[in-house]
Amino acid sequence: MKHLSVRLLVATAAVALFHTAFTTPPSADAALTRAEAIAQTNDFRLTTWRFQELMGKRRTPTDYMERRTTDDAFRVWVRNLWLRRATAARRQAQNPPHRNEWMCIHRYERHPAQGWRTRTGNGYYGGLQMDLHFQRDYGPELLRRKGTANHWTPAEQMWVAERAHRSGRGFYPWPNTARYCGLI
Repeated sequence: MKHLSVRLLVATAAVALFHTAFTTPPSADAALTRAEAIAQTNDFRLTTWRFQELMGKRRTPTDYMERRTTDDAFRVWVRNLWLRRATAARRQAQNPPHRNEWMCIHRYERHPAQGWRTRTGNGYYGGLQMDLHFQRDYGPELLRRKGTANHWTPAEQMWVAERAHRSGRGFYPWPNTARYCGLI
C-alpha cells in the first residue's frame, strides 16, 4: 500500500510538472501573438515595398498603428492587409508590361546552358545581356545589393530593362535581337 501511494504521488507530480512545463500562461500567449503579428506585418510591409521599388512605384504609406494599438483583432487585420498588398505586389512584379517581348529577347541573348544567369565573360550579364553601364543607369540598387545582372531574378532583369524602355530607349539596346523579335 505504501509503494502504491509513493507511485501515485510520483505520477501526480510528474503530470503536474509536465503540465506546467508545456503550457504557458494566457498573458504570455497574448504577448507572443502580438510580437508575431507585428513581425509578420513588418515582413509583409518590407516585401511590398521591395516589389514597389522594383516596379518604380511609390511606397504604400504606413503609420505603424499595429505597434501602438492594444486591439489584437485590429493588429491581425493590419497584418492581413499587408499580406494582401505583398501578394498583389509580387503578382504584379512577376508580370512586367512587355514580358513577352523580354522573353523573346532573352531567347536570343542568353547562353543556352546558363539561362538568366548568363555570364560569358564578354562584359554583358544576365539573360538580357546588360553591360555594367546599363545596370548602373537602370538598376543601381540591384547592382549595389546583388551584384551584376546574372545574380538577379528574371523579374528583376525584366523590370530593369523596362525602366530603360520607359526612359525612351525602347528596345534599341538590343538592336539585333529586337529585330529578330520584330520589335524594331
